[in-house]
Amino acid sequence: MISLTPVATTKVKEIMNLQNPVPTALRVAVVGGGCSGFQYHMAFENQTNESDDVFEFDGLKVAVDQMSSMYLDGVEIDYIESLEGAGFKFNNPHVKSTCGCGSSFSV
Repeated sequence: MISLTPVATTKVKEIMNLQNPVPTALRVAVVGGGCSGFQYHMAFENQTNESDDVFEFDGLKVAVDQMSSMYLDGVEIDYIESLEGAGFKFNNPHVKSTCGCGSSFSV
């Protein structure tokens, strides 16, 4: 199962409310690419598929397709603000290695 911290949930909801029309869900996926093999992908959706795993965090729906589910099991998504910048951070206990820039991973 995937999880979002309260800070990440609040930030996603804040960004969603700026969209027109307001999306109904956040899609989180794993796609091929990057120097380590896989990358995380986040996008807003107006509908989910029947085959999606759908999770809810404080009223925020998060959809994950079946293929991505096996790579995202146990992943926690957080939102970090620091002097270096701000963004979503994926904490994945199954990652074996990441690339130097941290934008891709392998399992």
